[in-house]
Amino acid sequence: MQYRRFGKTEHNLSVFTLGTMRWLGLPDSAIDHLISTALDLGINHLETAPAYGEAEAQLGRTLGSRRERFFITSKLLPGTPDLEQKLHKSLKDLGTDYLDFFAWHGINLPEHLTWVQDQGMPILQRLKNQGLVHFIGFSTHGSLDLILAAIQTGLFDFVNLHYHYIQQRNAPALMAAHTHDLGVLIISPADKGGQLYQPPDRLRQLCQPWDPLHFAYQFLLSHPSIHTLSLGADHPNQIYEALVALNLDWDPTGRAIQARLDEQLRSKGECQQCYACLPCPEQIPIPEILRLRNLVGAFDLKGFAQYRYNMLGQAGHWFPGAMGNHCSDCGECLPRCPSHLDIPKLLRDTHRQLYTRPIRRLWET
Repeated sequence: MQYRRFGKTEHNLSVFTLGTMRWLGLPDSAIDHLISTALDLGINHLETAPAYGEAEAQLGRTLGSRRERFFITSKLLPGTPDLEQKLHKSLKDLGTDYLDFFAWHGINLPEHLTWVQDQGMPILQRLKNQGLVHFIGFSTHGSLDLILAAIQTGLFDFVNLHYHYIQQRNAPALMAAHTHDLGVLIISPADKGGQLYQPPDRLRQLCQPWDPLHFAYQFLLSHPSIHTLSLGADHPNQIYEALVALNLDWDPTGRAIQARLDEQLRSKGECQQCYACLPCPEQIPIPEILRLRNLVGAFDLKGFAQYRYNMLGQAGHWFPGAMGNHCSDCGECLPRCPSHLDIPKLLRDTHRQLYTRPIRRLWET
C-alpha cells in the first residue's frame, strides 16, 4: 500500500479508501471479510453516509476493536434538519465517539453552499470544538464554478470530487484544492470512470498492456493533487484488483496509453467539451450528453453511456437536466459551438442510441 498526506489534515491516508455505498444487501459476515481484507492490505480509510442504507450500522456491528486502525468519513446532506441529532445518530450507529472526517454530502447547488456557510458550519464548528468531528469537508456533484466557489471560502479541509480520465472537467478544482492544501478524495473511479470492472473489448485493446481499470487508477494516482481513491467494493477481489495498479509505472507505459486514448478520442469524438453551448433554455446538459456520445464512438462504452444517460432527470440535483429529445430546435447553441456541430441533430440521435428506460440512483432503487 502507498500513503499520501491528506492535505492540511496532516493525516497519511492509504491511496485507496474502502467506500460503503455498494453494501446494500450484503450480510454482516461479508462486510466483516471486506474490512479484514482492507486492513490486511493496508487500507486505513473508510467512507460512509446515512444515505447508504444500513452501511453505518453495518460498520458499527462489524468494526469492533478495529475502529482505531481506520480513519472514518461520514456525510450529512446540506439542509439536514436536526443536524446535531443526526450526527449523534451516525456516531451511535458507527459505534464511535468521533468522526475523523465529516463531509457535507453533496454541495450540488449554490443554495447548498449558502446554507452550509450560514447555518451548517456554525453548528459543525461547535461540534468540532467538542471533539465530535476532527476535520470538515464536502462532496459534490455540482458545477465547476460552484466547486471553485466552495473551495475559495476557506471553510474546508478536504473535498470529494468526480474526476476521471473520461471526464476531466474538474481539473481546475484539483488545482484550487492543491492551492488551498485540501485533501482530495476521488469518487468512484471504477464505476463513474466507465464501469471498468467489465470494460468493452475496444477499450481493453486500446489500454494494452494494462487493464482499463488499472489505467484509470494510475491516471489518477499520477496526479500529485489527488490523495485517495474511493473503492465502492462489495467483494474482496475488487480490493486485490486495485492493488495491482500500484505495481505499474506511469512513465512511460501509462503516458503512452493515455496518448493512444487521447488520439482515439480526437479522431472519433465530435464534441470538444468546451461548454460554450450552455446555457440551454430547455435545461439540456448538452456537453454531458455529447460526452457520452464521444465515449461510445471512441471506446464503445455504450453500457456506461446508457447507464448515465437514462439517469438524467431521475436524480434531482445529483444529476440534473433533460434528455436530448427535449430539444426544441431554438438554435441558441448553434452559433456558440466552435466546432459548428449540428447540436439538435446530435442530441436526438444520441437519445435514439442511448435511451432505454429511466434509472434511479443506486440507493434509491
